[in-house]
Amino acid sequence: MVLSIVEKGVSLVDSARDEGVTLRLLGAVAFQIHCPKFRYLSEKMQRTLTDIDFAAYGKQRQGIVQFFKKNNVPQLHEDITALLPRMIYQDSSGLTIDVFLDRLEMCHTISFTNRLETDQWTVPLAELLLEKLQIVRINEKDIKDVIMLLREHELGQDDKEVINSGYISELLSADWGFYHTVELNLRKIDAVILNHNALTSEDRRDVHAKIDSLLQTMEGTPKSLRWKIRAKVGESQKWYTDVEEVVS
Repeated sequence: MVLSIVEKGVSLVDSARDEGVTLRLLGAVAFQIHCPKFRYLSEKMQRTLTDIDFAAYGKQRQGIVQFFKKNNVPQLHEDITALLPRMIYQDSSGLTIDVFLDRLEMCHTISFTNRLETDQWTVPLAELLLEKLQIVRINEKDIKDVIMLLREHELGQDDKEVINSGYISELLSADWGFYHTVELNLRKIDAVILNHNALTSEDRRDVHAKIDSLLQTMEGTPKSLRWKIRAKVGESQKWYTDVEEVVS
């Protein structure tokens, strides 16, 4: 089932490309694609896939509508999502397909501007990691995805199958709220790996070292004036957006 969902996601990206439409996978399916060596960890940690998420450009909205219509995949809640940077589809098997236009707006906002051409099938690894780490109430399945991604990939300063820690740190240096959520989640995951029975001692050592390195890079990156002013306010003022789910 997991493989069939991954294959379907890749097939849709390829088919959309043939139609001149840019779709890139994000979410759990993208993690599976980028972690062939350590994909087994998701099975050991009992990670399941339930839907497919895509990033796309808003300027291609009508092209996306026509693409899914041509593939007999109906759009849901069109009246609700018409004014949102998001579209929701459901195929004949009941599989939900979310398309996020230009940005992912959840607890924090991740822009896709000029980033969707970086990888053949997915958003860049930096965005994949941030997609999970921006979740204020991060859950077990998202933690599993982060562990797998960090185990598979090194940190680096570009997007060529490494996690671009420089890009992440520069992005967060302008937004204290986003920075704070990412920092809290990295420390939470660092604590989780200590006692996770699906991980070996080498898994724990490797993931811990990468978390520590990323935290150091984040801390050492010069912060904007806006970041510094907001940091003084701290948690006394809510630093994230509450997420309201569209009814499926």
